[in-house]
Amino acid sequence: MTGTPRSGNFAHCDKGTVDTPDAVLCGVMKAVRISPVGLLVLNGMLAFMGSLFAELARQASTNARREVETYTREIPEFGFLDKDSRARAETLEHSMWFRRRTVELSPDNSELTGGDLGYIASMGELRAGAGMSLGARQRVLRVHTALMLREINEATEAQRGGGVDELMRMMTWFAPQGERGIASYRQGFVRVLRRRMPYTEQVALLARSLLNGDPISAELAAAVGMELPDRYAVTVFRIPDRPTIDRFLENEIGALVKSHRAPIMWGPECGDGSGELITLLPLFSGPEAAGSAPPHAVPDLSPDLTPDHLPDLVRDFAQALGRPCAVGTSVAPLPELADALDRARRISRAAPPRRASVRLRPHTLADVFVELAVGDVPLVDDWLRSLARRLETGPDLLTTLDAYYRHDMHRGATATSLNVHTRTLDYRLRRVRELTGIDPGSTRGVRTFSAVVTRRLSGAWR
Repeated sequence: MTGTPRSGNFAHCDKGTVDTPDAVLCGVMKAVRISPVGLLVLNGMLAFMGSLFAELARQASTNARREVETYTREIPEFGFLDKDSRARAETLEHSMWFRRRTVELSPDNSELTGGDLGYIASMGELRAGAGMSLGARQRVLRVHTALMLREINEATEAQRGGGVDELMRMMTWFAPQGERGIASYRQGFVRVLRRRMPYTEQVALLARSLLNGDPISAELAAAVGMELPDRYAVTVFRIPDRPTIDRFLENEIGALVKSHRAPIMWGPECGDGSGELITLLPLFSGPEAAGSAPPHAVPDLSPDLTPDHLPDLVRDFAQALGRPCAVGTSVAPLPELADALDRARRISRAAPPRRASVRLRPHTLADVFVELAVGDVPLVDDWLRSLARRLETGPDLLTTLDAYYRHDMHRGATATSLNVHTRTLDYRLRRVRELTGIDPGSTRGVRTFSAVVTRRLSGAWR
């Protein structure tokens, strides 16, 4: 059997490729026991049936059936193969096709043809059209890698070890052709998504793939007309009262996505009615950006390194949401976005919700590191909470302290924001001192009451 089959469908072309061929090669070299059997392949043909390639050819049908059974058993989305005999036969046909093409092409390092790659791409289209998820696609790759190692190991053992040269021929072919196969499958998969999915859903899929480290993000980015940068500012909008996601809100957010070139996705809705909007603001490196950062700077701990255009994004999305929201952000390179999301989420939970305004800005770790630490020390947290209870007896004392510190303790600006006279402000600050014994304008007062206000307004003490 050569070339692309004329009929039938390949249900899982991922099975013939892996995302990291070098890692697979390393794994194979460790997993397979190699003996000094000489070269058994001449001029790209099987010299005799004792070679590694011939053994793999003999076991192709058995291995293909085992592959289909494994996917049906281990990946819930493929459970339908037990009931759909036609789909199962098509899946088995492609598994056979891939193994035979591997044995035909790998001995002399021949490339997959254009027809082969087109066939693989068509399978990506077929699976996307059937609703296959990105998560299932990734699981297929992982399961296939394990099966590939097992098949090569079994074939090597059957030949009492197998030759190093044969094994290297196999893996020398597999690595680059695996990359080409994966790329073709992803292109076919994304082609269908682009035709069938609304723009905002495509963007959400891109955001999810970036956060999961899925290589398909490159194709998804191209499909929505975005470039992948070196780093992202992962920003979480925590919304205590999540809005209804109607067509108007979707359209407004879609317009902001195109304006800011920032992938977004909704986080899981909590049982208390709160929710999250997650945005990834792209940060492209350049000579000016590289030269402006101080050496050994940690972006999350240096407010000066917060992207200049991030506050605009935050205000625009907050206005679209139409709800008070607490915003946390963390900057990270592409491979570390999952950790950045965790940090941004923790920051947003420690920050107080604010309404959209000119002063609204994202919080970084530098803004709430005290509150994050306090939350892990019950003794200190209980003491701060007791101070908050005392302040509840006074006239708007917590609100006053919040405004006082947000305006850098400037009396005039604070009084204006509260719409009160400066004498009223002075009275309230004196009242704070009387109730707690701590002057809010002192170093101790700033350290203590800023934490009290932030913990209270964030909802941490509900």
